[in-house]
Amino acid sequence: MTPPPPPAAEALLPPPPAAAGALPGGGGDAALPTLSPLRRVRARGAIRGRIALLGPAFVASVAYVDPGNFATNISAGAKFGYLLVWVIVMANLMAMLVQYLSAKAGLASGRNLPELCRESFPRATNFGLWIQAEIVAISTDLAEFVGAAIGLHLLFGIGLFPAGLITAVVAFAILALEQRGYRRFELAIAGLLGLVGLGFLYDFVVVGHHSAAGIAGGLLPGLHGSESLLLAIGIIGATVMPHVVYLHSALTQRRIEPRDDGERRELLRFIRIDCGLGLGMAGIINLAMLCIAVAIFNRTGNTGVDSIEGAHHGLSTLVGGGAALAFAVALLASGLSSSSVGTYAGQVVMQGFIRRSIPLFVRRAVTMTPALVVLALGLPTTATLVISQVVLSFGIPFALVPLILVTRRADLMGTLVNRCATTVAASLIAAVIIALNVFLIYDTLLG
Repeated sequence: MTPPPPPAAEALLPPPPAAAGALPGGGGDAALPTLSPLRRVRARGAIRGRIALLGPAFVASVAYVDPGNFATNISAGAKFGYLLVWVIVMANLMAMLVQYLSAKAGLASGRNLPELCRESFPRATNFGLWIQAEIVAISTDLAEFVGAAIGLHLLFGIGLFPAGLITAVVAFAILALEQRGYRRFELAIAGLLGLVGLGFLYDFVVVGHHSAAGIAGGLLPGLHGSESLLLAIGIIGATVMPHVVYLHSALTQRRIEPRDDGERRELLRFIRIDCGLGLGMAGIINLAMLCIAVAIFNRTGNTGVDSIEGAHHGLSTLVGGGAALAFAVALLASGLSSSSVGTYAGQVVMQGFIRRSIPLFVRRAVTMTPALVVLALGLPTTATLVISQVVLSFGIPFALVPLILVTRRADLMGTLVNRCATTVAASLIAAVIIALNVFLIYDTLLG
């Protein structure tokens, strides 16, 4: 008998169906209680009914603009100009397909990806997948906590270690919104994502001096040595995040339960729109980060800028305090939102793979410890962020390959089973990432 999901998972489930008179604009129509959950949502109106179906991809996309992205994108733009634009675009397109498949798995099966893995693979395999997923969770927390701590330090002058502790407290406050329903949590995370986007939109406009020809030239694949390869893999690791591959399926598995295959296909159309909007926004933010670094560092000969603090100082010196403030606010919003999402993802992983859950406080204490050690010892923060993203890149195949295997099975996916072309495209993505990782090991050890 499968135990109930942990409190964090239950909190994201939609509330029980409301009475007819409680619906917006409802007048006690006796027929409304017979409507399916999807029809009740659509009954809110042409605009509200559609907006209410969006949200999970925006929660997932927060992980695609976490502080690890700041580190990799700034380093790439400062050192190599527009050379790695193609990596950002490719990684974002990969992310759209991967997150779409994850969301589809939750919708079609009513189970999240770790649960599907537990049902589909031997016990030893699942234990191994769980162990590597926990390592990924620690690497994720490392980037998110360090990034938020740097944001607090830049804004208020707080020491990095106390800032890390403050980040933990605020992350718990955001997670508490789960107890009030999935929609409030989604809106809070989307609001923080909006802050990140506004911060970089402001900086992009204020900095100026962007080259459309340079960006277009950067779309042609190319690398300059092993350092650019390391950054390319770090960008992919910071974009296609393993923990949100697991999480997205949990966000859709019981969010709005379809009554039949027709409603599943209708919800799937909105999942495509959700992924396009949420992850498209994340991709634009990542590209803006790189372009800003090119404009203020690479073009001025400051190619050695490889730290978030250095980028903030450069913005303040070369552009002005407003640009630096927008950058720091975006960094803080990124760290706080992504750390909350990461904690929930960890609960989904543990409950799904091994049918166990632990209190959120204990999980947060375990996964944030390495980040606090980095802050307490004063280790190079940006270098640590880049390495953490490379670790995440190594974890991607362990999430992506099982996702491909389960979404190609008609017995699990029903009418939403992958088409052959979809499976081939996802398999090519997994093959590219695995090949990059193997080449990085070869170049590091034997190059």
